[in-house]
Amino acid sequence: MARRTRKITPVLLKKMIFEEAAKLKETLEQGKENSQKVDADETDADDYAKSLEKDIDYLQALKIHESILKEKLGKVLKAKKVIKRRITKKV
Repeated sequence: MARRTRKITPVLLKKMIFEEAAKLKETLEQGKENSQKVDADETDADDYAKSLEKDIDYLQALKIHESILKEKLGKVLKAKKVIKRRITKKV
């Protein structure tokens, strides 16, 4: 299987270094020498699924609210344009 290669930019390299440093720091905080020996807390997928479902529902509600606000903004901008024209005609 062919792998795609990416150019490593300075920003990407810094990000990778900081991620590895954070992993090592976490390993050392737990008093382990090898990161493979670190005990990780396991959680059920159910907890994440419910949270994800709530986030998706909230995102949909925000999209609806955004569309309503866009309509109102369009009306306000249109009224502003009409008033500006009216003012320039009177002056």
